[in-house]
Amino acid sequence: MSAKTTPLSSFLVYLAVEKGLSKNTVESYGRDLGKLIGFLEQKGIGPLGFSKEHIIDFLDELRGTGLSPATLGRHLSSIRAFCRYMVLEKIREDDPSENLENPRLWQRLPKALARDEIKNVLKAGAGARCLARDRAMLELMYSSGLRATELTTLKLSDVNLEAGFLRIMGKGSKERVVPMAQKAAKSIKEYISGLRTKLLRGRQSDYLFITGRGKPMSRQRLWQALKIYGREAGVALSPHMMRHSFATHLLEGGADLRSLQKMLGHSDISTTQVYTKVSQDRARKVYKEHHPRA
Repeated sequence: MSAKTTPLSSFLVYLAVEKGLSKNTVESYGRDLGKLIGFLEQKGIGPLGFSKEHIIDFLDELRGTGLSPATLGRHLSSIRAFCRYMVLEKIREDDPSENLENPRLWQRLPKALARDEIKNVLKAGAGARCLARDRAMLELMYSSGLRATELTTLKLSDVNLEAGFLRIMGKGSKERVVPMAQKAAKSIKEYISGLRTKLLRGRQSDYLFITGRGKPMSRQRLWQALKIYGREAGVALSPHMMRHSFATHLLEGGADLRSLQKMLGHSDISTTQVYTKVSQDRARKVYKEHHPRA
């Protein structure tokens, strides 16, 4: 191998000449592996020194950009072929890609906002241009982790402001009781006594959150509102993200899985256990960013 030849360039030649792969396929390998090499160079690591952990970190970083498991799987396939080539050509002795799980099998983890991001969202919701109704919805979603449908179908009779809890009819018509934060209760009181009365204009409605026509809040209108306040806070906001943030922050604060399972309305605790992985991932990220030996 000449001084100007790199393991990657020699691998691409091998694919074209020895394997007879098409130009487009070889270029695809080059793009995928070029990302890996760039990632390693940022850490001061060459093709002879990267480990299985470095591959995992690389794929985690790609996943954070929103790539699908299928695309991540393609990157891993390119890495495996590259590693096998280096072993075959005795460029390195070991294959760090051995026994790595295919990203297609990775469990899709829920996206959760950081605590500071949630503060910015609620701050946007407390702004002068924010309707009291929307402010109450934002506070309640983060306070109690409601699904979009659970929020929009919530009735006045389901809310106990004095005791601080909600009665929720979840999936499969399963009823559960969920606690509510004091700030959420305060926002709801202000909304009920002020804007809600004005919106009804003497009409009656069983539903807590209503539109200007006195009709129940729709899922579409909820999404639109969150999009507006998310934009003001600098995040891509959705009902799912508010619910996931509620669960993740509770778990990070020391809540046990069984209690979280009941509050979220999960029939199977394995669904709730996904959040332990979210917390572990965030802890590892914080550790790498701040620990001097990371």
